[in-house]
Amino acid sequence: MKKSATRPSLRETAATESVPARFSADVAPAEGDDDLGHRLKRVRIDKGWTLKEVSERTGVARSTLSKIENGQMSPTYDVLQKITRGVDLDIVELFDQRRQNAPFGRRSVTRKGEGKPHPTDTYDYEVLATDLSQKHILPFKARIRARSLDDFPGWVRHEGEEFLCVLSGTIRVFTEFYAPVTLEVGDSTYFDSNMGHAIVSLSKEDAEVIWICTGISALS
Repeated sequence: MKKSATRPSLRETAATESVPARFSADVAPAEGDDDLGHRLKRVRIDKGWTLKEVSERTGVARSTLSKIENGQMSPTYDVLQKITRGVDLDIVELFDQRRQNAPFGRRSVTRKGEGKPHPTDTYDYEVLATDLSQKHILPFKARIRARSLDDFPGWVRHEGEEFLCVLSGTIRVFTEFYAPVTLEVGDSTYFDSNMGHAIVSLSKEDAEVIWICTGISALS
């Protein structure tokens, strides 16, 4: 009996398509992966700064910086923003050192599960499109671990704006100047990041969201 031929998937077809020479471009090889704390320490040492000097530049306690460098603490989003702004660093450099230097026409594809993980006490982030630096937005997926405001030391606030859309589960969005709002799958919200905010999961399982922020990935 003759076996029927299996049709290649769209991804397989795309991978084998030939591209005319005029469309080819040199691609820089990816550098090795280091963890976030080691990269921060390397930046500090390269610039000849002490922990005290970095603390003065960023407003982050010296003890906190030391714990981050030694992998004893995962910084929250607002702490990351303080650090990157204080040391004049693109946040993407903390997650991936690959670069696309073209001034326009950039593209990045992040396959499922291939983002850069960044766990915190309240959210587990998966940072997306980390191979592109100097972006105007920071996209990531997040698993909402927090279950109440008691899980936060206080309002989260930083410069920029944020958009999030619920992928699974149910969340409650707390903001400084508005009544809490409950969002379910497919619901979304947009708010100013300098307004105090916190997100908690109402689901039995951790809710998941797609999250987009401005004000941290592209530094002026």
